[in-house]
Amino acid sequence: MLNFRKRFCQVLSTIAVAIAAGYANADITVARIFSDHMVLQQQAKVRIWGTTKPQRKLIIAFNDQETAVEADAQGKWSGVLETPVAGGPYTIEVRAETGEPRVQFSNVMVGEVWICSGQSNMEWPIEKAEAPEREIAGSKDFPNIRFLDIQHSALLDPNGDLTKANGWDVCNPETARTFSATAYFFGRRLNQELNIPIGLVKTTWGGTPCEAWISSEALAGEPGLKPLLDHWETLEVAAAPHRPANLYNGMVAPLRGITFRGVIWYQGESNVKRAEQYRTLFPLLISDWRKQLAGGREFPFYFVQLAPFRYSNNAVEALAELWDTQLETYRTTPNLGIVVTTDVTELNDIHPRNKQAVGARLAGWALSDCYRGLPTTSEPVNVPSGPLYRNKEISGHEIRINFDFVAEGLVAKDDEPLNWFTVCGADQKFVAASARIEGDQVVVWSDEITDPREVRFAWSDTATPNLFNSFGLPASPFRTDRYPLSSEGNHF
Repeated sequence: MLNFRKRFCQVLSTIAVAIAAGYANADITVARIFSDHMVLQQQAKVRIWGTTKPQRKLIIAFNDQETAVEADAQGKWSGVLETPVAGGPYTIEVRAETGEPRVQFSNVMVGEVWICSGQSNMEWPIEKAEAPEREIAGSKDFPNIRFLDIQHSALLDPNGDLTKANGWDVCNPETARTFSATAYFFGRRLNQELNIPIGLVKTTWGGTPCEAWISSEALAGEPGLKPLLDHWETLEVAAAPHRPANLYNGMVAPLRGITFRGVIWYQGESNVKRAEQYRTLFPLLISDWRKQLAGGREFPFYFVQLAPFRYSNNAVEALAELWDTQLETYRTTPNLGIVVTTDVTELNDIHPRNKQAVGARLAGWALSDCYRGLPTTSEPVNVPSGPLYRNKEISGHEIRINFDFVAEGLVAKDDEPLNWFTVCGADQKFVAASARIEGDQVVVWSDEITDPREVRFAWSDTATPNLFNSFGLPASPFRTDRYPLSSEGNHF
């Protein structure tokens, strides 16, 4: 009897292993970036990939297309879908050549896909933004906005797939409540103006520095970052989200291969005391993402210049130096857009609640840039920014400042004298200055200085200046000088 039982158990075990092997061989997996309700980039070659049994032949069916692919010796497969103009819904099916097994995704839309990244201000949800209940209730009117929320993941090595994912969500009061407010208001304006589906891929982590979002390969190629990297090599915190490259590895690398229009970025608070280093880090991040995610394509990259806030552990000029670095990156890196938020602030709160203005201004860049010429429901956006410093002209005891994006003219928003200007002479000591608008210029002077050399504007982390253009957009803080920054030498 014992031998029979033993033999019976062996037979059952053999059957179980065979069944399990059969199910394993039957599996078709698709990368976690894909799910029901997703948005595919319109009029593009969109890659889709996953794993299955080695050498298995698959058919990918979409919009009357059938694409044949074959898995490699490791079971990895990929194929390309050619997407039409915006519309839907569609179904995507991945099946074995024999017809079974199969994976199917439904309610798939074709439209515009944007990656939305940064730290807590990009992560900040609608339920904590201005007028949250009104905005949450109104989200029911935008079912063609779709969300993909990338879960937090900090890794020492680049990940080929998301460690976990909840899949794409249709915008509604339940899903919108905890989604990024900035990203939602950006997508909502695009959806309203273009009347096409919008996909928003959110990959954010509050309190994280720029270097965590850059690949190890890119970081290692910058000699000036060696002190930062050496510092982290001495720390036994491998999975820390602050560690250089860790968030790139866990939350950006898995996006390699997707097709998208561009990126919106809201970050910098964790780098405020290292503005001089950010002058390397920020453009490095942009070039790295363009290389890693898009094969070098200079996709649109629109970012938010931080709002005024008293960073109590830093000098008052620390944030101004970061603003200067952000503006310099805009000037020197192609296909960027900068959103100024000196008027969107709560000086005692690092998270201003008016994310509606931030998202709408980011969308203004997209509408004036990559969507220029497309039909919109409102007037075309021709001026996406407030005044940005262009150059200076010294004229006797005055300095004249020229700007880009003056629109129909410069204005003092509150009809008060212009504020937050300073000027210096040869001694490089800045003093408070007077300023007036003359045509498209601002004229700056001080009775204390007869031979002015340089001007600084809004050079304090609590600066809320009143210089705007006629479209109601604020001027960016700036400096005309190239004097050394106080943050030089701050590596970590």
